[in-house]
Amino acid sequence: MSASSASAASASASLVTFPAVVSRLRAAGCVFAEDEARLILATARTPAGLLAMVDRRAAGLPLEHVLGWAEFRGLRISVDAGVFVPRRRTEFLVEQAEALARPGAVVVDLCCGSGALGAALASALDVVELYAADIDPVAVACARRNVEPVGGTVYEGDLYEPLPAVLRGRVDVLLANVPYVPTEEVGLLPPEARVHEARVALDGGVDGLDVLRRVTAEAGRWLAPGGSLLFETSGRQAASAMDIVAGDGLEPRLAECGELEATVIIGTRPPAPRGISDAP
Repeated sequence: MSASSASAASASASLVTFPAVVSRLRAAGCVFAEDEARLILATARTPAGLLAMVDRRAAGLPLEHVLGWAEFRGLRISVDAGVFVPRRRTEFLVEQAEALARPGAVVVDLCCGSGALGAALASALDVVELYAADIDPVAVACARRNVEPVGGTVYEGDLYEPLPAVLRGRVDVLLANVPYVPTEEVGLLPPEARVHEARVALDGGVDGLDVLRRVTAEAGRWLAPGGSLLFETSGRQAASAMDIVAGDGLEPRLAECGELEATVIIGTRPPAPRGISDAP
């Protein structure tokens, strides 16, 4: 090894210590520099890879995209660059779905992104019939790595369009983590979301409820009698969202979690009257 190569190797080695990584991340503005440094050091496979990860994080790439995974309900969810990172508050949505679902339930995860919601629910219930869909091909490729190991199938397409027709009237739990940020407010999001996540996963239209309207308009045709649609929204949008759900024939219910600052709307298809076929 030449003297210059040895010097470069020595310099690189000095940068992979925990204090050095923390210092670099803190200088880049990372508030939780110590925690992030531990995760990066635990994930990196080589000193060179570690340095590259630190560089990407210091440049503003979301930590989950740097690591290649996000923790969600105790699972390590694969998250590729550009894919929406599952938020901790959304664990509350899965918790609500778990309370409604039964083993063997038919579950559909629309706007699935990484597939975190469907994968987490399937893992919690052990056995479900799981389907997921997203319009973004990058998200679909990522979701397949998370959903297929728990027995699910992922489709590429717009909302219900790619789903098998045989699911109509059979879905027990319809998860729809639709984008709900009003268009004019997307620019106010933190750079980690605004710059590094797909706009289609964030922008909910003028009032943030455009995608939701499209979901609820068709939900009754896909849900089984007594089946439920669950989605996340903001507290200030909740009343309007519940009106939309009710207007499309579902019975709305509000669930909130102050600790996670999470607001979830549950819309249930009324059970079929006795003696009436369950077919939609």
